[in-house]
Amino acid sequence: MKPSKNVQTFLGFDNEYEDSEIIVFGSPFDGTTSFRPGTRFAPSIMRNESYGLETYSPYLDKDLEDVSVFDAGDLDFPFGNPKKVLDHIKSFTKDIVEDKKIPVMIGGEHLVTLPAVEAVYEKYKDLHILHFDAHADVREDYMGEKFSHATVMRRIWDFLGNKKIYQFGIRSGEKEEFEWGRDHTYLTKFNCEGLAEVVKQIGQSPVYVTIDLDILDPSIFPGTGTIEPGGISFKEMMDVIKTIEPLNIVGADVVELSPHYDSSGVSTAVACKIIRELVLAISNK
Repeated sequence: MKPSKNVQTFLGFDNEYEDSEIIVFGSPFDGTTSFRPGTRFAPSIMRNESYGLETYSPYLDKDLEDVSVFDAGDLDFPFGNPKKVLDHIKSFTKDIVEDKKIPVMIGGEHLVTLPAVEAVYEKYKDLHILHFDAHADVREDYMGEKFSHATVMRRIWDFLGNKKIYQFGIRSGEKEEFEWGRDHTYLTKFNCEGLAEVVKQIGQSPVYVTIDLDILDPSIFPGTGTIEPGGISFKEMMDVIKTIEPLNIVGADVVELSPHYDSSGVSTAVACKIIRELVLAISNK
């Protein structure tokens, strides 16, 4: 069963499902957030605020009016059952991939990335992950829980294996996470240096991109659950997206906006612009 058209779509994401190469959907879940919850409200608020943007990107010289994107709306989740939430995300993503389309998910907390990657990996066994974040997210467990926003990259490593995950901007985590990352992932601290070389190294292998918005400095993006000073600038984020544009991106997500922690609306506007740029970078492959 194909998803029906969402009544309120993200700016420019109003094409028909059958005609679209990219399918955007929201995963409004923050059930394992360890500090400040609120990411469940991000997808719906971003749709409304996206109309403050233009469809044209001067960064990439592309226009949403020239690409076909379908907004499937937010998934409906049961309260109090994280396993069902993850299963639902995986099933929905799998349907998109099987229809030969590219899933782009709006979170939600970072754990929602796990089932989306699982679904994409079932089709693309040589999958690589580009992970942009303030946090390493490679703990074996968080307070005894193996499935958490703080363990999401470790759970992905469980099936992806060594040296398939490239992490950038990491500036927070336990000492053991950084030590573990040296042996099992490509972990770049504080910034995105070396990204261009990684893009060349990956070539046309399939890539899943996950952007945790707290990679941005809180002076630019205060609307998130766990603020970490020392992040990258918005211009650097735009440079990241332009750098990864040539890749064979087969899935992506943007997570961890908690809109109510920034009453100015700036964080939401930043998140919307990153979604626009990421979708345009993926389009017309």
